[in-house]
Amino acid sequence: MPDLSSHGRSEIPAVFDSSRAALVPAAATSDARASDGQGSDGQGSDGMSLDGQGSEAFRLYVCGITPYDATHMGHAATYVTFDVLQRVMRDAGFEVDYAQNVTDIDDPLLERAERDGIDWRELAEREIQLFRDDMEALAVIPPRNYVGVVERIDDIADGVRALLDSGAAYELVADDAAQTGATDVYLDLSTTPDFGAESGWTREQMLAVFADRGGDPDRPGKRDVLDPLLWRAARPGEPSWPAAGLADGRPGWHIECTCIAIESLGLGFDVQGGGIDLVFPHHEMSAAQAEALHGPGSFAHSYVHQEMVGLDGAKMSMSKGNLVLVSKLRAVGVDPRAIRLVLLDHHYRTPWDWTDEALAAAQARLAGWSEGVARLSQAQAQALLGQVRAALVDDLDTPAALQAVDAAVAAADGDGTGSDLATDAIDALLGVRL
Repeated sequence: MPDLSSHGRSEIPAVFDSSRAALVPAAATSDARASDGQGSDGQGSDGMSLDGQGSEAFRLYVCGITPYDATHMGHAATYVTFDVLQRVMRDAGFEVDYAQNVTDIDDPLLERAERDGIDWRELAEREIQLFRDDMEALAVIPPRNYVGVVERIDDIADGVRALLDSGAAYELVADDAAQTGATDVYLDLSTTPDFGAESGWTREQMLAVFADRGGDPDRPGKRDVLDPLLWRAARPGEPSWPAAGLADGRPGWHIECTCIAIESLGLGFDVQGGGIDLVFPHHEMSAAQAEALHGPGSFAHSYVHQEMVGLDGAKMSMSKGNLVLVSKLRAVGVDPRAIRLVLLDHHYRTPWDWTDEALAAAQARLAGWSEGVARLSQAQAQALLGQVRAALVDDLDTPAALQAVDAAVAAADGDGTGSDLATDAIDALLGVRL
């Protein structure tokens, strides 16, 4: 991304933290980091530097895909939103330490692979590459740490054993396991007094969606119906991994992100991001497991969520099949910059529907920008940079930032001396290269 520091810097943006239901600075203060075991010298209680390089950085974790289908606009909106966040933080002078997982072993992946008669590893590899190609086309700056669950099985198993050893987890015999007497492992939520703080949900709200979002409330023997699965003993025909002290098996969904986030970023990182449907149970459980492992406040300082993208009035999702796919639009020649502009034209906290009309408007906007920036004077470009920065630090107000560019190019009557600055500003902050 172009360096704009010779023209000043962005302020630290405010973002909406769903755990507080309030706007907060995206970067936690040094005092807040120290309260979570991260010292002012940039070292955590385990000796880990805040950015892996011995200096404080903005630390961002965004939950990644389960790679059993192509990137749809709901995915794309999420990753473009957090791409804008990291761009603004870079423009504010921060090093950005961004980690993202990929859930490359999970029930939906195994079910899709069986349906299609393909090895689950081959399916995951294919869809991960397609996702990366889509993100590159959309000008999303890649995470520093892009981590597959399969490559961190041992680390996750260590976390599960630590929870068992501390008494925060318990075992249940799995009668249908491949090995007689093998046990599944669950977190005992009664050991995490802050459970519920991240989502702010009531127990009734949690129970209403738990089963539909990967939970197993009807599992006999659980101490609480909401207790999340930490380790699943292998069932016949399922992939599994050996782990000392545990049955051969694989991790549960939530513990994967708990362990990968902390291993990649350290304790008390700045922002946990993802889609709004991850508020509960995924982000709530991830935080509860971190609390059980490391104590209160050991996961994210802020929880920021992208609202839903729909099609014809319904949430866009793989399970429903009502998808607009980035790869298919690219395949028919749609400019990825126009796709990105559609996404940026909707605030991340506002649900919206994809339409062909929105794409056509974005294509026209892109053409207008490409022609109009050539007429900007230096003063006009400098003013535009300030307006875009001001919009983005105000809760990532990307629609306002786009409108600022629209107004600037509409009024452009200069000598073109500001063309390079305007082009760099639009590229650096909005990720649209003209």
